[in-house]
Amino acid sequence: MADDDFKFDAATMGRLAGALSFVVGADHPATKALKTAAETGTAKDVKAARTHFLRLKPGDRRAALTMLND
Repeated sequence: MADDDFKFDAATMGRLAGALSFVVGADHPATKALKTAAETGTAKDVKAARTHFLRLKPGDRRAALTMLND
């Protein structure tokens, strides 16, 4: 799964938050933003989560996405 074709829906964001908590830690802003977006589903929270996720190091993004595929 490439970074640019990733779909940010609530269920996937919840799983991604779990993967990110393992990769970068539960207190990381991207992890917190994804958890919030998964819970609320508002457009504002989803946009913030996507922005935080894309600001991660490419290796961290790839690691989290790979965990979703397994």
